[in-house]
Amino acid sequence: MAQFFTVHPEYPQPRLIRQAAELVQRGGVIALPTDSAYAIGCATGDAHAMQRIRRIRGVDERHHFTLMCRDLAEISFYARVDNAQFRMLKAATPGSYTFILEGSRELPRRILHPRRKTIGLRVPDHPVCQALLAALGGPLLTSTLILPGEDVPLSDPYEIRQRLEKDLDVVIDAGGCGTEVTTVIDLTGGAPEVIRRGRGSLAALGLD
Repeated sequence: MAQFFTVHPEYPQPRLIRQAAELVQRGGVIALPTDSAYAIGCATGDAHAMQRIRRIRGVDERHHFTLMCRDLAEISFYARVDNAQFRMLKAATPGSYTFILEGSRELPRRILHPRRKTIGLRVPDHPVCQALLAALGGPLLTSTLILPGEDVPLSDPYEIRQRLEKDLDVVIDAGGCGTEVTTVIDLTGGAPEVIRRGRGSLAALGLD
């Protein structure tokens, strides 16, 4: 049965954020608002919670998870980043962008793409996300909250609780969230490749 925490969208209550972080650290799956759409997430090293997210999403091991990080330093710890890639990341973070990069040895192999050994990484521009990441003391393994057979992410925390109450451990309500997903850019090739156009502006990165 999911716990439902209503927090201020700009100044989330530390007590509630700590409680949510503790539930995640104990193996919980959380739904939370971001600077794009709602996401579901779990602790990076929790294999069982990751499988629960796969079941909720209806995706297999080829699905690219996204590691939600606090800052660029954390991205550089969990991914192989060269100078050109770093400049692109610096221009776009924090913001509504997800970057596909080769994972570092610090990440469990099971969360990487099985063939490419890559993962999505992002730094969200949302106070609730940043507060939760700070309370966790590290990244959150996430996926956009799009249910099987649907094309648009869930955006209303009350609908999320109603539909997924038995599948989640925590729902954070910070008001309505948008349905526009992040812009996804693959940085593993010779030049940046736009995989998905979303909320993040391509013009801001010189890719439009």
